[in-house]
Amino acid sequence: MKEPIRWVQTNLRQVDAGLDAKLLAGQLADMRANVLLQGMGGIAAYYPTKVQFHYPSPQLPPGKDMFGDVVREAHARKIRVVGRYDLSKTQKAVFDAHPEWFFRQRNGEPVIYNGLYSTCINGGYYRDQAMKILAEGLENYDVDGLFFNMFGNQSRDYSGRNVGLCHCDNCRRLYRERFHKEIPETPDADYRKFMFQSSREVAAAIGTLIRAKRPKAGYFNYIQEYTDGIMSESNTAVARPLPLWPYSASDRVNRARNSQPSKMSVNLNMQFVDFWWRFATVPRQEIALRCWQNIAHGGALTFEMNGTFDQQDRQALETAKPIFRWVAQNEQYYAGQKSAARVLLLGTPSDTGRTYSEESYRGAFRLLTEEHVPFAVSDNMDWLSRGDAFDLVVATDWTPAALQKYVEGGGQVIILSANRPEFEVAPIVRTSNDVKGYIRVRDRVMFPSLKETTLMMLNGPFTEVGSSSRPLLTLVPPSMIGPPEFVHIDMNDTDTPAMVTKNMGKGSVRWLPWNVAALYHRHSLPAHAGLFRDLLNRALPQRQLTTNAHPLVEVSLMRQGGRTLIHLINLSGHSQTGYFAPVPMTNIEVSLAGRYAKARTLRTPAAVKINPAARTTVVVPRLNDYEVVVLE
Repeated sequence: MKEPIRWVQTNLRQVDAGLDAKLLAGQLADMRANVLLQGMGGIAAYYPTKVQFHYPSPQLPPGKDMFGDVVREAHARKIRVVGRYDLSKTQKAVFDAHPEWFFRQRNGEPVIYNGLYSTCINGGYYRDQAMKILAEGLENYDVDGLFFNMFGNQSRDYSGRNVGLCHCDNCRRLYRERFHKEIPETPDADYRKFMFQSSREVAAAIGTLIRAKRPKAGYFNYIQEYTDGIMSESNTAVARPLPLWPYSASDRVNRARNSQPSKMSVNLNMQFVDFWWRFATVPRQEIALRCWQNIAHGGALTFEMNGTFDQQDRQALETAKPIFRWVAQNEQYYAGQKSAARVLLLGTPSDTGRTYSEESYRGAFRLLTEEHVPFAVSDNMDWLSRGDAFDLVVATDWTPAALQKYVEGGGQVIILSANRPEFEVAPIVRTSNDVKGYIRVRDRVMFPSLKETTLMMLNGPFTEVGSSSRPLLTLVPPSMIGPPEFVHIDMNDTDTPAMVTKNMGKGSVRWLPWNVAALYHRHSLPAHAGLFRDLLNRALPQRQLTTNAHPLVEVSLMRQGGRTLIHLINLSGHSQTGYFAPVPMTNIEVSLAGRYAKARTLRTPAAVKINPAARTTVVVPRLNDYEVVVLE
């Protein structure tokens, strides 16, 4: 939070146990990295461990302490070292000695992958043996942090095989005690709560141990509770559903920094295509895009590679190097950043046991980004008690009851979901889960972006609500679609509202009870974007920031002490599943609320013409891949 982080992960293999620590530290220093995350222990120890049931890598040379050497060489260059542990698997000898520590499938069989046996989060390996392993490492090495991979019970292995839920004696007993029933076939709300609680119990115990042994060391894994930073990944997989999500890093860092503002976001920039192809890298421009998105939203600059710097496909590494060096030269601008946005997008919480639509959230994320609305993301309501000031909240599938207080105090809310809000906006008649119809535009004056549109596509859930006011948008139910001679000849209009506006106290709520954001995420129809734009302009007649930039220019607005930073990221090189060099753009005009005396750009160093008034206008001469405007 006080110093900029330039974080490199070397995901070491057992065969890397004999690496040259001095060479590695020199390569990191040349790249200008200041944090190294590398293997320490768990599945394989990279030091001569003496703890029972913990085994050094078979390739660790006799008498060599590779991890200790790396810590010494890195610290000599002022590079911090975070040790990586994976406690999710271990060797057959441990299973033979303590079978009660391990994950059991429904049929009682253990989960075995490449000869390693999966442990259970509720078993003695995680709850007791792991603490002995960690204590040894913390006592013997001056580590700056610990990171834990694969934390908790995984229902799929690395090959994607579904192994189901753990049915070991410990899980079955604890589940019966808490929920008075047997473990289900597939995860339900109760089981998700059970796993959430189990993993947090172990996370809390590990955190307590780290703080007792190394009070200054950071604690990281993929959960938020009890840790010192919020870890995530921007990665790819060949079977992942389309459309591709080019805002992965922005999404993860924005959400982490604004959901838990006291913690740093470390979003790992994974260089490989998928598990089967760990040595094949994603496109250069995808690596660069994630780098810029990470720092533009106040997170750590990161890069991950499998093995050492001796890469067989060097494209990703050679892309990251100059970015790391440039950020190091300008590091004073990349610490202590906080979002200055006055619009909030609600994410979805992980502790309710419920599941939410990722498509709706991503559609809203895109709509706001393409409209160049600076926004913060939070998956909780803690911002209400912190007193964070937002002019507008956009909600998709999660509309918590606490939002009512925000509206009554003068806030504006836009709800884009067929899900019932947790406070009453309008009486619910029914929800239909699959409606292949249309939305009728009844008032062109209210929706100037839809001057050429009277029907919009509706495909998915729709909630009928009661409303006494004249509907501006209405439902057109399904009708005949073929043969062509019969297309929609039986179409019927209804008075069923497709939008409800309700004034509450000093504020108001606009609810579209259908999944317009999910539809936009899938199909990118201009009508859905135009509808959102008009709702946005009604809720925010004076936007915080306006610009003539292309929709594929992502803008984030950050505050750093007494100055304001406008980050611009050029996504014009993204097309379908490809990432190419972005198209350079010139003379981008940005108007921002507030008065500033001077402005300059950093990526292409220049003083920028500025028009200081109640709103400050600057013109960015050129945008290649990324630019940041410093306003003071």
